[in-house]
Amino acid sequence: MDLSKMSALFPKPLMAESSDQDKIPSRHLAAAAVAEGESCEFGSTKYFALCAFGGVLSCGITHTAITPLDLVKCRLQVDKEKYKSVGNGFKMAVAEGGAAGLFLGWAPTLIGYSMQGLCKFGFYEVFKDMYSKAIGEENTYLYKTSLYLAASASAEFFADIALSPMECCKVRIQTSPTGTFPRTLRGAFPKILAEEGVGGFYKSIVPLWGRQIPYTMMKFACFERTVEALYANVVPKPRAECSKGEQLVVTFAAGYIAGVFCAIVSHPADTLVSYLNKAKGSSIGDAVKVLGWNGLWGGLVPRIFMIGTLTALQWFIYDGVKVQLGLPRPPPPEMPESLKLKLGLVQQ
Repeated sequence: MDLSKMSALFPKPLMAESSDQDKIPSRHLAAAAVAEGESCEFGSTKYFALCAFGGVLSCGITHTAITPLDLVKCRLQVDKEKYKSVGNGFKMAVAEGGAAGLFLGWAPTLIGYSMQGLCKFGFYEVFKDMYSKAIGEENTYLYKTSLYLAASASAEFFADIALSPMECCKVRIQTSPTGTFPRTLRGAFPKILAEEGVGGFYKSIVPLWGRQIPYTMMKFACFERTVEALYANVVPKPRAECSKGEQLVVTFAAGYIAGVFCAIVSHPADTLVSYLNKAKGSSIGDAVKVLGWNGLWGGLVPRIFMIGTLTALQWFIYDGVKVQLGLPRPPPPEMPESLKLKLGLVQQ
């Protein structure tokens, strides 16, 4: 992606002096009064609830839409002898189950990732606001990347607890040989519960955390910092002067860049999740020995494409929901005046 060409998407701003009412204050990670055109206060209970709803749509829709690619990716990870490539995986999936076979596992995908999205985005906003208030405005600016990392890791911890039962069902449905396991959620869920108990849904929770927490930390921190970099170096005018459509273009671009890095840092753990959900009684150590170093990276190329597109679309949908629901969307944080005084950047 040639980021230098993005500036062509944005008309040059007029150089007229803006009025006082057009000037938007610096971002503060705390609740504020409801501004004109906004439906709630930033940091209010309603704000967090609507952010969680945006997360449901963002993750539920996107993950369900790419079920065919996810199915092939999982099969490449757990049976590399049978499934040689992405193209071969699609061909064999259609041959074995027809076009409908490409959407095996769509129901647990929709339910599981909707629940995960609710916690991921909703709790991220909650923890970001909570941690920001705890460390103060100056430290929020100085350690903003650490703030993004801590808030996203905290949110994903709970999001994966919500996701794990449906992820277990999904992987078993998608990777079990035909005739050995139910092909629907209503058959898979009670079978796992009867044979393995509640613990069966959480036997891969540790590698799931190992996959999703680094992924989410990269997803949020890289996205937030990429947005800041794009507005500072690529977009030819301040964010406050961009239209909502222009801002969503930046959102999509930053989301895709973040998604590529997300796929790479989380891929070995993703392979382990797929293997452990298929192989009963196997430990993480057993899986690593069987797969080997190269096996842990199997299916990386389709996953980069999948996660890059997925992450970009998720941020686009999430930001779009915020726009449609009139949620506050404060600009990237600026250095507080008190910190400028301490650093001698301005005079009293």
